[in-house]
Amino acid sequence: MGLAEIAARMRAAEAAAGRAEGSVRLIAVSKVQPAERVEAVLDAGHRLFGENYVQEAAGKWPAWKARFPGVELHMIGPLQTNKAKVAVELFDVLHTVDRPSLAEKLARLADSRGVSPQLFVQVNTGEEPQKAGVLPADADAFVAACRGMGLPVVGLMCIPPEGEDSAPHFALLKAMAERNGLTGLSMGMSGDFESAIAHGATHVRVGSAIFGERDYAR
Repeated sequence: MGLAEIAARMRAAEAAAGRAEGSVRLIAVSKVQPAERVEAVLDAGHRLFGENYVQEAAGKWPAWKARFPGVELHMIGPLQTNKAKVAVELFDVLHTVDRPSLAEKLARLADSRGVSPQLFVQVNTGEEPQKAGVLPADADAFVAACRGMGLPVVGLMCIPPEGEDSAPHFALLKAMAERNGLTGLSMGMSGDFESAIAHGATHVRVGSAIFGERDYAR
C-alpha cells in the first residue's frame, strides 16, 4: 500500500469527518521492519515513527536521528519500569502509561532530568485481562494522579479488542478525554484508522500498511 496511499486515505477521512486537513498525525510503526524499508520512508520525508520495544529502538534510532533531522519518536508498546530511564532519553512521546508504579518512576525521572516526554495514558477499553491499560472506571482517577505528580499527560490511547467493532471503543476514549480536558487521542491502526479519524483521533498508528508485513524470523 505504502506511505502515499495511507496519507491520501487519511486526508479523505479528515474531509469526510469535517476536520481540517493535517489535523491527524500519522505514526509510522517501524518495529521489526528491515532498515531499508524504514530508510525508504525517511527518504520520502516522513519524520514521525513509533516503536514497541525500547531495546530495539535504542539499537537503531540514535543513528537515524543523527542522519535525518526532525525525527520524532513515539513509544507505543508496553513499557517496563526498569526500561523507563532509557525510554525517556530516547522517545519524544510515551503512549503507554498504564499503572501507578510507572507513573511514579516517570515523575522521578522528570524531576531529575528537568524535562519529560509528553505522555498518553493507555486505557484498556475492552477490559481484556491479557492487555495492558488502565480500566475505564479507573481512568479519571489515574489521570488526576499523574497530573498530581506534575506529569505532562496530553491524551489517551487505546487498542480495541481484536475482532470487535472499534467504533464504540473510540467513542468511549473520546468521551473520557473530553471529560478530563485532554486533547490527544492515540487510536486507530492499519485496519480501522479511518473510523478513528471519524471519532476524533489526533494520532493514528500504522505499520504494515506502510512498510509491508513484518517478518519476525529475520
